[in-house]
Amino acid sequence: MIDRFSIVTLIFFILSVTFVIYPWSFYVHLPYFGHRKVPVNLNTAPILAIAILWAAQCIGATDIRNGIVGTDGLKPYNVLILFITLAYMSITLDATGLLKAVAFWVSNKGGTSGPRLYIYFYAMVTLLTVFIGNDPVILSGTVFLLYYTQANDLEPLPWLMSEFTAANTASMVLFLGNPTNVVICEGFGVNNVAFTAYTILPSVACCICGLVALGFQFRDPKHIPRRLQRQDYLDPRDVLHDPIGAWVGSFIFGACLVVIIVVSFFHIDVWKISLPFALAKLAFDMFWDHRRYVRGQFTSEAENDPTEDSRVGFGRPIASSVAGGTEEADKTAHVYPPRVMDKKEGALQEKEVTATGRNSHGKHSLLPTTFVAYLARVRQQWAQHFPTLATAIPRLPLALVPFAFSQFILIEGLARRGWIDVFATWYLRATDGALHPTIWLIGVSSIALCNCAGTNIGATILLAKVLRAAPGVPPPTLRAAAIALAVGNNIGAVGATFCASLAGLLWAGVLRQRGVVVRQRTFAYWNLLPLFVMAGVGLGVVSAEMAVLYRK
Repeated sequence: MIDRFSIVTLIFFILSVTFVIYPWSFYVHLPYFGHRKVPVNLNTAPILAIAILWAAQCIGATDIRNGIVGTDGLKPYNVLILFITLAYMSITLDATGLLKAVAFWVSNKGGTSGPRLYIYFYAMVTLLTVFIGNDPVILSGTVFLLYYTQANDLEPLPWLMSEFTAANTASMVLFLGNPTNVVICEGFGVNNVAFTAYTILPSVACCICGLVALGFQFRDPKHIPRRLQRQDYLDPRDVLHDPIGAWVGSFIFGACLVVIIVVSFFHIDVWKISLPFALAKLAFDMFWDHRRYVRGQFTSEAENDPTEDSRVGFGRPIASSVAGGTEEADKTAHVYPPRVMDKKEGALQEKEVTATGRNSHGKHSLLPTTFVAYLARVRQQWAQHFPTLATAIPRLPLALVPFAFSQFILIEGLARRGWIDVFATWYLRATDGALHPTIWLIGVSSIALCNCAGTNIGATILLAKVLRAAPGVPPPTLRAAAIALAVGNNIGAVGATFCASLAGLLWAGVLRQRGVVVRQRTFAYWNLLPLFVMAGVGLGVVSAEMAVLYRK
């Protein structure tokens, strides 16, 4: 039953999502600390909403526990442990230079034809995403494209938008491609292999149509030149500075995927498989880094990486960092002002920023200078001894874990206060549990909710609970709804807001750390056509699949 507690819970859920999409901050004056900036954003808004709702007795300790442990077959900790462990293995694999070597190989194959190279990069991102997931590809591919477009004097926006579309479309093939896929498999009891069998055709259709839509809207030669300037051959071996690490990392990651797929038939939580493999990879990385450090191999390897200098035309570095380019070091190592991408021309406008060690009001850190210097020395020594870990650990999306748990908890609060039952009633009134209306309603709703319900994780959890709460829905309709939801929440990331997905937040963060700011309206403007095309084609393929499978 809806009461005043229900209304308050829904209001704070909407407010938390609003501040995730449109962050806000204010200053408070604290004794001895002076003025301090208090952000209300992705990291703080959901947690603050939970605290207020708990204090107001709108949610209780049981809701918080259920948001972590899970209910109705959904296990949030399972999803997030899998997400972090796979991210670690993928990032450390990228640290060997393997993904950059693949990009160099593709660049060589593309030659001097701009459209052909555009298609090749799109295909590369698609294939990499199928096997290692969208988040690792976003983390590594975005940096490479920035270097590549700068070196060849290309407009970066078409290439970056292509990468983002490809990564968030191909991620629906394997259930490991996106954390939301794991939520669907657990919430609807879909076998991991069966999930791929259902989603591979919609994914292929969306990938092809998405590329066509991108090619149409970037058809002007000012976006993608017909002919590129002749460039030197880029030897992939120059950036594959750790072949043994690449081979071992590929074997561990591949073995992990195979074992997860095999044990899916036995209903074993995937985190119980991915965590041991990630720990094995961690042990190898520490051993291998130590061995190479003792032998003094790191200096020569760094000198062979052509992206660190201008030997192959990459020009000046966008940012410098310690120990192989860690994300954390990049935050303080910018030597060039950020550039803001404009929607109309996709141009880059220079914008000055300060890069001092002071806060926004000129206040220095309260820590003693000697202690700060000591910490910096310790960190530098550790980074020199274990560069793989120094590269990987700061790049892990750990800050997104509290946010994801907060989404689970807030939706548990909606369920406790009766909103899930209300939404389930609305769903039944709209579709009467029919198969094809369900496909289109859930697919379109998931795309919309990705952009206004706190990432595609929040949208997936909410709709999964609504469908599970709807009484009398036939099993074929539930299965069709699950696949439509998978299509919608993956392509829904190609939406109007960065926070439509974790990949979008990572993508915008990587660009911002490299001094490139894509405005949210620009992001939405160029995503609009590919999103509409892929939504129509993807959900149409799902409808056709289900019409064939359940034609009786």
